[in-house]
Amino acid sequence: MARMHTRKHGRAGSKRPLRETKPSWVTMGKEEVEQLVIKLRKEGYTKSRIGMILRDQYGIPRVKEITEERISKILDRSNLKDQVPEDLAALVERASNLTRHLATNPKDLKNRRGLELIEAKIKRLSDYYKRKKVLQPGWSYLRSEQEITAR
Repeated sequence: MARMHTRKHGRAGSKRPLRETKPSWVTMGKEEVEQLVIKLRKEGYTKSRIGMILRDQYGIPRVKEITEERISKILDRSNLKDQVPEDLAALVERASNLTRHLATNPKDLKNRRGLELIEAKIKRLSDYYKRKKVLQPGWSYLRSEQEITAR
């Protein structure tokens, strides 16, 4: 099945190797990794960025193999959870940048269409997160304010 707003049919990519146990080259323990995740979050990094830092700088391929929990569960236990999920916040940021661009370039019809597509994605994703009770029921995105609001 094709993706909703493009003519592409998915995305090719390699798969991770199936591994259930801690890799032999990782010397850090469970508590050390959890403290490192909490420290990186307090420095302002997102969950995906934390995973990339752990992979690239510390040689930890997946946090779940060591701690038996995902990064989001570790942050939930430490009360460092995001108010808005990371993917939704990125879409809102893209919409905000496009809105600013269209304010100075009102005849840019291709980007106006792009903004409409992004806003449709924001609506679908926010409806999903409201159903899953990740977002508050009164959460809404308003283009005029160029930010997220909770009514």
